[in-house]
Amino acid sequence: MSEQTFRYHHRGVSASKDEVHQAIESLDKGIFPNAFCKILPDLTSFDPAWCNVMHADTAGTKTSLAYIYWKETGDLDVWKGIVEDALVMNTDDMACVGCIDNIILSSTIGRNKHLISGEVIKTIIQHAQYFIEKMSSLGIHMYLAGGETADVGDIVRTIDVGYTTFCRIPRNQVVDINIQEGDWIVGFSSYGQATYENTYNGGLGSNGLTSARHDVFHSEYREKYPESFSAEMNKDYAYTGSYRLTDCIEIDGKSMTIGKLVLSPTRTYMPLIKNILDECRDDLHGLIHCSGGGQTKVSKFIQNKVRIVKNNLLPVPPLFDLIKKESGATWEEMYKVFNMGHRLEAYTSSEKDAQKMIELAGKYNIDAQIIGKVEYSETPGVTIQTEDYTITY
Repeated sequence: MSEQTFRYHHRGVSASKDEVHQAIESLDKGIFPNAFCKILPDLTSFDPAWCNVMHADTAGTKTSLAYIYWKETGDLDVWKGIVEDALVMNTDDMACVGCIDNIILSSTIGRNKHLISGEVIKTIIQHAQYFIEKMSSLGIHMYLAGGETADVGDIVRTIDVGYTTFCRIPRNQVVDINIQEGDWIVGFSSYGQATYENTYNGGLGSNGLTSARHDVFHSEYREKYPESFSAEMNKDYAYTGSYRLTDCIEIDGKSMTIGKLVLSPTRTYMPLIKNILDECRDDLHGLIHCSGGGQTKVSKFIQNKVRIVKNNLLPVPPLFDLIKKESGATWEEMYKVFNMGHRLEAYTSSEKDAQKMIELAGKYNIDAQIIGKVEYSETPGVTIQTEDYTITY
């Protein structure tokens, strides 16, 4: 067991979620068993030509870091990013099966009222409506159905922010995953500043935050904010890094705090996915949201004797270099925990369509390129290749 894996264990987290996958292994996988999200028959009108998709997710432990940043700076805007994290972790998973319009949202917020003020709750609730309106301006319509906000300080140390989402789509519009030998792989950057984003995005998303925040940020937060991590966790593994949240880093000639860099809102790819489905659907063999599992996420959807070879990846952005330096993690661990620079990838048998997708991404100022190809293999899996190393999963 490596030192970093040892740290994961002591922090009570898992990059692979093996126990969860074992628990759901025997459950029904829906009417498209290899789709990125579970797809159900149409339970609204029992129309055999339609289907339903329902999804639930949260911002995870990113809320703990937002809590400390807010307490240290008084900046309420950090909670707006948490709303987008929780929403996008749902909507972009659903977009990978073709749900890119008319999505119903419902929130579930649990807070410790002793620590989380009413103005935080107000910011969270109001920003959801702002995000809905922004998506509407991009041709993606969402509807807030309400939700539950509960004061549950006995079971929530600070705050938990989650959403459940629902969409009804025609079955012939479902993107099923059928990755094949010879497919081109297009990667779309998670970092930079898309046309619909307000500031530079570090690219982290909402995965690996337990590792990132404890590895990057200073031990002073261990003593000041014990409520921001599990009481059962060995304190020696809490906040072991060298940075304060308000320390600054310069990226592309602009300065931003490292706290805000790590807390960058999870980028939504929905506007881009909508364009891809409109123009490149015929030869599309899958869309993968590289969330839990990072660059190995696709391995859960390999059905054929193929190996995913990623040998032309986008540059590793500054945030991931910083995390690696502070954590001492190996490259093998980094690519399994974090997206490392692209959180969406598309698989297509058409090189022309691959180039078209790159052009579409450029319209949103999202860097994209062909990052690899699918090869025949008797040992299916994922290979990461760079000039300096080869990693096989």
